[in-house]
Amino acid sequence: MELTGKKFVLLVETQFNDHEFWYPYFRLKEAGAQVVVVSGKAGQSYEGKYGTPAKSEKAPADIKVADFAGIIVPGGYAPDHMRRDQNTVSLVRAFDQQGKIVAAICHAGWVLVSAGILKGRTVTSFFAIKEDLVNAGAKWQDHEVVIDKNMITSRTPDDLPAFMRAIIEAAKA
Repeated sequence: MELTGKKFVLLVETQFNDHEFWYPYFRLKEAGAQVVVVSGKAGQSYEGKYGTPAKSEKAPADIKVADFAGIIVPGGYAPDHMRRDQNTVSLVRAFDQQGKIVAAICHAGWVLVSAGILKGRTVTSFFAIKEDLVNAGAKWQDHEVVIDKNMITSRTPDDLPAFMRAIIEAAKA
């Protein structure tokens, strides 16, 4: 399996987009990666936008960035909650500072704004938050996936196949 021995953080919060959480979760596992579900509170259960539950295994303080290939931030309404937790925001910033994969889809760009890691970067997102990303210093493009160094972004659940192909390719490098 192409990602055997690799580990990823997958963030979760209330009202996450079920597709944008579970598709990466199972696709990474299928590729042989270990996925650790992280939220502001370890052991907390969250309900997705469509009612599917997910439970966090660890809190941001439990994560040693050096042990992971990357972090994935799903969309839905969850990013608006994630960005309120300074430990979560700091974790995303730390992944970027260490050159690890930082992947965000849909509204997840809000977390990148709060982490202060968009200045001079090229990204995409759900169109409704384009101005937020641009105001944070990003160059926005309307493509199914945009890769800027270690940052991988996509727009909507329809983009998940391209999003995950990009993440897996980056993790293999």
